[in-house]
Amino acid sequence: MRIFAPTVEVSAHCDLPCGVYDPAQARIEAQSVKATIEKALANEDPEFRMRATMIKEERSHLVKEHLWVLWTDYFKAPHFEKYPNLHTLFNDATKLAGAAGTKGGWDLDKADQLLAKIDEIAEIFWETKKA
Repeated sequence: MRIFAPTVEVSAHCDLPCGVYDPAQARIEAQSVKATIEKALANEDPEFRMRATMIKEERSHLVKEHLWVLWTDYFKAPHFEKYPNLHTLFNDATKLAGAAGTKGGWDLDKADQLLAKIDEIAEIFWETKKA
């Protein structure tokens, strides 16, 4: 008889208990990317620069992963309706961390732009946590 019992529709805000998601993770990696770029630009040693390249690329990828988790797991349709620029912010930020941005180059301005986009995302994130 249980199969004929009424069902209850539920929805979860996130996959894990709230508080797991935080844009600070992406920001810390982005700060590491910027610091690595600054140190590499100030150093002429080719071995140091090779190590810096590997670190910068790895950290840039981690920025993207942290942002993707927020974009795809934390933020839901009502957030995108309330903040219509949110998709664009995430797209811009992940591109700034990608091959045309900090992962593929040594442009400090792109690192600063990446940090600014993460800050914009964080501002929206914390507004959603208040609700």
